[in-house]
Amino acid sequence: MAIATINPATGETIKVFEPLKDREIACKLDLAGQTFTDYRQTSFSERSQWLQNAATILQQEKADFAKIMTLEMGKTYKAAIAEVEKCALVCNYYAEHAPSFLADVPVKTDASHSFIRYDPMGVILAVMPWNFPFWQVFRFAAPTLMAGNVGLLKHASNVPQCALAIADIIHRAGFPEGAFQTLLIGAAQVADIMADHRVKAATLTGSEPAGASLAAAAGQEIKKTVLELGGSDPFIVLESADLETAVATATTARMLNNGQSCIAAKRFIIADAIAPEFEKLLLDKFLALKIGDPMLPDTDIGPLATPGILQDLHQQVQTAVKSGGKVVTGGNPLADRPGNFYPPTIITDIPLDSAIAQEEFFGPVALLFRVPDIDAAIQLANATPFGLGASAWTNNPQECDRLISEIEAGAVFINSMVKSDPRLPFGGIKRSGYGRELSIQGIHEFVNLKTVWVK
Repeated sequence: MAIATINPATGETIKVFEPLKDREIACKLDLAGQTFTDYRQTSFSERSQWLQNAATILQQEKADFAKIMTLEMGKTYKAAIAEVEKCALVCNYYAEHAPSFLADVPVKTDASHSFIRYDPMGVILAVMPWNFPFWQVFRFAAPTLMAGNVGLLKHASNVPQCALAIADIIHRAGFPEGAFQTLLIGAAQVADIMADHRVKAATLTGSEPAGASLAAAAGQEIKKTVLELGGSDPFIVLESADLETAVATATTARMLNNGQSCIAAKRFIIADAIAPEFEKLLLDKFLALKIGDPMLPDTDIGPLATPGILQDLHQQVQTAVKSGGKVVTGGNPLADRPGNFYPPTIITDIPLDSAIAQEEFFGPVALLFRVPDIDAAIQLANATPFGLGASAWTNNPQECDRLISEIEAGAVFINSMVKSDPRLPFGGIKRSGYGRELSIQGIHEFVNLKTVWVK
């Protein structure tokens, strides 16, 4: 795959980048290894100041960074601004909290002194996706750098300018040059980097095949990985829910990032008694969304990131229809304009036992299912190989307890849409991956939990 900026709203190729040659990769690995030796000795106060500097740069130049994101992968400009601001938030969060998260933990034993120490591991490889090209990287970089590790970024090939901008931000913030480096390389080169003795662990956010490939390469080297993969998140609405609020949130949750989010609501599981009204209200919301130039402030839905994603999504829609599904609105690419535009789409009546009912639709397509009761809702919510997040709507305390306890997911949000928050761990189960990002759990993924015993 070419490493290039291709405007998804127009199809225009803006800039093409040459992948790094083997000797250039070797030089970057040398620099990362050498930098770690000294960088691990820097103080928390130094790292915190540099990370706060990065947050300041992000805030001051957010308009420029947002434009790069919108140009490269098509998210709306207003969503890109919010993404940059969230990156600044995670930088400030770890700058403040990492020293306490990584402080020695005393443990009373029969030793004179025993405790747990958190030591940095070394060079950590991050393989990151295009859909949140700044946020995904900074939620890795902030805890990694605060822990005393150094980072290597292999970003998605369609967001090279984002990748280079992030490395530049971190360097301008004061971090040593080798503390964080971007590698403009193809996916085929990842296994060789994973095999390098200086690389101690890796994290990947992306597709199941990409995660399986990285995990296999890391397994050969007995190196740790954290994987955040796909999701087919349920959005359950039961009879006691505040229907209008649920529908408004459902629209936002499905259309997040033009529908291209692993934690976007994708399967809407609605109680029979309120399903007709929910469908009508959701249709009204979808029809009111404005599709167009993602740079314009009143645009709600921009293009999908690549022509391939558009083709794959439409193929899934066609498969759903062939399986018995009914398209209520949308259902075909917008052929009257250039770019990778797909309209907000609602599909009902998909047979529960069809293979397509379990797949992840990575675009603005909502699958609606009707269920008789909470038992059926929970069963259907769990009837997928994924387990990333779930949103459930009810004002019944007993139903709330059951949903929290019985839904198989890394996160359950009651009467709210699923989102990531620096203060809470983020990750999934089943084929959605393993390990956690963010919060104290995230910074502990890539440290050596060292037991110390003194007598």
